Amino acid sequence: MAFTAKDVKTLREMTGCGMMDCKKALTETDGDMDKAVEFLREKGLATAAKKAGRIAAEGMVSAYIDGNIGVLVEVNSETDFVAKNSEFREFVLDVAKTVAKENPADVEALKACTCGDTTVGELLTAKIAKIGENMNIRRFARIDTTGIVVDYIHAGGKIGVIVEADAPDTAEVRECLKNVAMQIAALNPKYLSSDDVPEDYKEHEKEILMAQAKNDPKNASKPDNIIEKMITGRLAKELKEVCLLEQEYVKAENKETVAKYVDQVAKAAGANVTLKSFARFETGEGLEKKEDDFAAEVASMMNK
Repeated sequence: MAFTAKDVKTLREMTGCGMMDCKKALTETDGDMDKAVEFLREKGLATAAKKAGRIAAEGMVSAYIDGNIGVLVEVNSETDFVAKNSEFREFVLDVAKTVAKENPADVEALKACTCGDTTVGELLTAKIAKIGENMNIRRFARIDTTGIVVDYIHAGGKIGVIVEADAPDTAEVRECLKNVAMQIAALNPKYLSSDDVPEDYKEHEKEILMAQAKNDPKNASKPDNIIEKMITGRLAKELKEVCLLEQEYVKAENKETVAKYVDQVAKAAGANVTLKSFARFETGEGLEKKEDDFAAEVASMMNK
């Protein structure tokens, strides 16, 4: 019995297995869909489909530096236990290396990239089947620079940062950028500088601050122009908290900014150091996490 590309697609949707695995299953079973499903189940691959709906909000962030290319990836798992598994961590690193080499446009394109003798997507499916948990490649960032890029991983992969700078590649500069990466990990800036903040973000924050000020009874008798000046000051303070270069440098003793710290290092090294960009991922941020009801679990076990 012959089969078509549509049959391969159908089998893939039914089982959640990789394209090449589905093609092989149909080849081995002469195009019989039911037997192909059984073939995949026997190989332990179709089990991945059953796990695909389960919440994966743990996992890890990993970084990979290859010369002037820096990559940050987040791969999620269901439990923190699996995130500490050496095979899982090796898989995450392989994903990062693939991003560095292939420069995919997005996660779907990444899954189609070759990794070893298979694709990233097919390798993911195989790992799900072998490890026994749902896993998901959530996102990645890639920096390709003419300068240098430095990474920092906190708490074994809970937070990851890569920082790009237009600067000479020296030990002093790398130490500086590592410190900046630690600052980013700790204080989570949204932008490099206030010049990078979109106007719509500023307007939105200004509207919120204005509403807060007008709802405060202490400002009831104040004219609009005075409230406007108050809002301008509060907005400027807020921007300092979300913009990396304007933040107070956490390791400084005299409340200097990150920008000033970098300038001081540059002058001491006799070089120009310009921070260009950064990326920061925190494992599971914004994802729904599974909440175990242990009381209900114990009750159900007692009733069995």
